[in-house]
Amino acid sequence: MGWAEFAEDKFSVSKGSPKTVNSSGAAMRSFYPECGTGLTYRNQEVLPDLVEVALGTIDGSEKLIPSMQIVTAERLGWMEQLQTIPGHASFPE
Repeated sequence: MGWAEFAEDKFSVSKGSPKTVNSSGAAMRSFYPECGTGLTYRNQEVLPDLVEVALGTIDGSEKLIPSMQIVTAERLGWMEQLQTIPGHASFPE
C-alpha cells in the first residue's frame, strides 16, 4: 500500500469526519466509518509529529513522487519481481 507522509501541523481533512482508533500500542488509524476506507496512520513513537496518509485518498496523488520504501523487511518475497508480472490497464477479460 502506498502512503504519503506529511507534518502533522500541515495536514487537514477536507471532507468527512474520520474515526480514529488505537489499533495497537502507539498506532492510531483513522478511517471513514460510512464506507470503511482507511485514511491515516499515526505513531508518535516511531513517526513523531508525522501523519501517513493513504495515497488512494489524496486528490492528485499522481503528482507525489516516491522518495523511499520503508518496512521492506516485511515485504512479501514475490514483490521484488512485481514489475515482471503482466499488467492490465483495466480488468482483464
